[in-house]
Amino acid sequence: MTSPPTNAISSHELRTALEGRLGRRIRGLGRKPFAYTSSFVLEELEVQLDDGTELALVLKDLSPSAVLESSRVVKPVFLYDPRREIETYRTILFRLGLGTAVCYATFADDRAKRYWLVLEKVPGVELYQVGDVRLWQAAARWLADLHLRGAAVAGPVADAAHLLRYSAAYYHAWMQRAVTQAVEPTTIQALEWLAQRHQTVVDQLVGLPQTFIHGECYASNVLVVASEEHVRVCPVDWEMAALGPGLMDLAALSAGRWTPPQQRSLVDAYRQALADAGGQRLPTGELDTALDCCRLQLAVQWLGWSTQWQPPADHIQNWLGEALGAAHRLGL
Repeated sequence: MTSPPTNAISSHELRTALEGRLGRRIRGLGRKPFAYTSSFVLEELEVQLDDGTELALVLKDLSPSAVLESSRVVKPVFLYDPRREIETYRTILFRLGLGTAVCYATFADDRAKRYWLVLEKVPGVELYQVGDVRLWQAAARWLADLHLRGAAVAGPVADAAHLLRYSAAYYHAWMQRAVTQAVEPTTIQALEWLAQRHQTVVDQLVGLPQTFIHGECYASNVLVVASEEHVRVCPVDWEMAALGPGLMDLAALSAGRWTPPQQRSLVDAYRQALADAGGQRLPTGELDTALDCCRLQLAVQWLGWSTQWQPPADHIQNWLGEALGAAHRLGL
């Protein structure tokens, strides 16, 4: 799906913001709709500077008026905060130095309800289109690095970035939404069964170490740029950035149609990367238990997202089956 162009952000505004950030005059500015699917209006920018440099950028309009109708009717209102992604790039990502997209300009005006940012157009491919499991393992190792460095993100920094907080109340809210929105009798019965046992999962989740997480680290939100010398992993769409258990991101990344050995290879890559960097090395059994708690909770969140939401064909997942499978492995 191609995002429609936005007329709410003038070319003059863009030129002024980018020239201030780059310290160069802009000789040419081309704009066209961007084919990447998002919850918001996106544009591709072709920028020519006065010294001949050419930049490929992406404009993302995060204003309430720029939420695409397909997302407006399904995304829970309590999740929306237009400043979250802007401040995540401004106050957190550039400091972590993990190869995320360069942020060239931001704008936030609460009174006018106008919010946007301009990012590097990363020349990568979405991870879900990649069949080489080694690139998925590289993404798992990248997550370990993110979570180690992101452990220092807390307090005022988290507040400034408007991060979501994965608290007991947050987990319970999703379970309640899932039960309330269920329609099929068998689904209602299964979710009520899960709800009666959910506190055990919540107790485990709130006891896990908290760190800075992407919040939606599914393969469709991860770009990879691979060469013979280097693999660049670049998650995009940080609208749900949060403080929570790092294993939530790993659970999202490893969700899907994997064979058990392939899925295990992603978990092992993450675990080894943590150990190599001096992080906490959880015994395999403890890690698997914690990861299954995260998998169950993520499945519950998808079940509680919206009754009107249907994923693209390539992304269809049996989330109730995922939740029940995790519950079985946890002995609930």
